[in-house]
Amino acid sequence: MKVILKKDVRDLGRSGDMVNVADGYARNFLFPRQLAAEATEGRVKEFEHWTRVATSKKKKAVADLTQIIEKLKAITVSFQMPAGENDKLFGSVTAKDISDALAKQGFSVEKKDITVDAIKVLGQYKAKINFGDGLKTEIAVSVERAEEKK
Repeated sequence: MKVILKKDVRDLGRSGDMVNVADGYARNFLFPRQLAAEATEGRVKEFEHWTRVATSKKKKAVADLTQIIEKLKAITVSFQMPAGENDKLFGSVTAKDISDALAKQGFSVEKKDITVDAIKVLGQYKAKINFGDGLKTEIAVSVERAEEKK
């Protein structure tokens, strides 16, 4: 029986795939759990339509992300942090801090997309940003000593 998967199924396929399965497997496992729908002629046409729509949306999103990546390459995120001896910070700069600083500059980047070890010493660093689909970039992170208030 041909079915269209509504959700990812381990060892069978990803959401949107059209696969052949045994009749009993479809009736007793996939259909009751809303994991798949029978591939009737109407559903196949609908599936093809949604595939085209999803592909065009993905192309547009990739084009938008490519523009954002080009802008991010020129960005340096600066932090003024209090530090003690040997330029060691009181605290650290994390992916969340970088995400918040980018948000202030008008970029919406999730902290889970940013890869950086916790920065605990003054200096210049690189943070990697992975948007998925092979779209990656690096931004410069500068951590400087905060002016002491007297």
